[in-house]
Amino acid sequence: MPKEAAYQIVNDELMLDGNPRLNLASFVTTWMEPECDKLIMASINKNYVDMDEYPNRCVNMIAHLFHAPVGDDETAVGVGTVGSSEAIMLAGLAFKRKWQAKRKAQGKPYDKPNIVTGANVQVCWEKFARYFEVELKEVKLREGYYVMDQAKAVEMVDENTICVAAILGSTLTGEFEDVKLLNELLTKKNKETGWDTPIHVDAASGGFIAPFLCQELEWDFRLPLVKSINVSGHKYGLVYAGVGWVVWRSKEDLPEELVFHINYLGSDQPTFTLNFSKGSPAATTYHHTAADLLSPAAARCSPHRCQPRERLTENSSTISPTPNCRSEIHRASYNSSFTSDRLVGGDGDGYKNIMENCMENARLLKEGITKTGHFEILSKDIGVPLVAFSLKDSSRYTVFQISESLRRFGWIVPAYTMSPNAEHIAVLRVVIREDFSHTLAERLVFDIEKVVKEFDELPPHASVKTAHVTLDNLHRDKGDSLNMQKSIAESQKEICSYWRRISDKKTSGVC
Repeated sequence: MPKEAAYQIVNDELMLDGNPRLNLASFVTTWMEPECDKLIMASINKNYVDMDEYPNRCVNMIAHLFHAPVGDDETAVGVGTVGSSEAIMLAGLAFKRKWQAKRKAQGKPYDKPNIVTGANVQVCWEKFARYFEVELKEVKLREGYYVMDQAKAVEMVDENTICVAAILGSTLTGEFEDVKLLNELLTKKNKETGWDTPIHVDAASGGFIAPFLCQELEWDFRLPLVKSINVSGHKYGLVYAGVGWVVWRSKEDLPEELVFHINYLGSDQPTFTLNFSKGSPAATTYHHTAADLLSPAAARCSPHRCQPRERLTENSSTISPTPNCRSEIHRASYNSSFTSDRLVGGDGDGYKNIMENCMENARLLKEGITKTGHFEILSKDIGVPLVAFSLKDSSRYTVFQISESLRRFGWIVPAYTMSPNAEHIAVLRVVIREDFSHTLAERLVFDIEKVVKEFDELPPHASVKTAHVTLDNLHRDKGDSLNMQKSIAESQKEICSYWRRISDKKTSGVC
């Protein structure tokens, strides 16, 4: 096959993908600057693992950002990964091996390790537990409280617990868990029992938000029991998919037996990853992003990073602009010099401005959704910039039908049920990324209102429970020959399928 034909076939397939900017389900970055595209092409043939060719400074920057006890002339302990999933596997493995070594030294059983988390954790924690044979002890959720209850988590800790995992930015609602309270309660229990159960912080989403918007919040290495932290560069680190990090408090927290040393790439270098070779563009562009944003002199305008501050008026479909450029470009020239202490030494106005803009857009979207009168907001003001909301009345239609109908306009808005024991709560969630503008927020509210109005204007139909009772009565009245007795689940499936067929007949162009 000619290379031109092969290219066209693949390119045609890509045209069928959804628009990444309208995919509001994902936390992953979908826009970077043109300069980053050039850096990606310049580094696309470089192997990230080869430290002679591509030195890694990111670990030191992030360790200082998270207040690791590392001196200016010391090297932080950490590693770059393909994302937080790999980072969590490595952190969990380090906890397991360190716990096993201690149990062996004490002459105690070491075959039943467990880890305590909330039921709201991302699926990578379940993968870790299953792959590395660790029991996962989950603190169940409850209606109105969708993060881990710290007191209940500490109650579940026993002598076999390798660590307690706290989430800085829950996938379900974006909320930050109270790591400081967890540290206090666990410290007390450790003193009472003689254990030394540590904490890992999964900061995949919130690790690049809290340091700039919640500087007084203690969640990182300022807390003594926090031994490791993971973060994703391709989420609010503002680079494309393919990079994350895990950082340890000290060398003592990473068992040496897990670190391999190689010298066949040009020099002796340690390696602790689940894979070996990987692409370097994502890490390369993070250097650009850090240099460009982590000081006032480095901040500058871009189509997404310098937008008018706007607010929704009483009409939830209207936006009133209030010009207020968030960039520093008009007050400071670009300084291309870059050192790792910009992350903590400078005041990080570039990153801070972007995160503030994301939070502002989340607030505007929340106001617009609230004004429709149909939804209850479940997400919190302090956390990851997202809006999670549920229907006040789901007797006539569900969030799943709304999610499906929004796809007609190009929007990908996920609908899902909460984790145990709050499965009866179904929600929609919109993740606010850097490229989600005020204009898009306005249009999304408009389209949500349109979809809800369409459902409201449909003729009323029997509820699931009523349908079940009606069928039962018909069965009793007509006799067994009708054979029409159905379960609630079957009735619900038929009703949802019927209304889905109706909604599918309404089509519109993609905005």
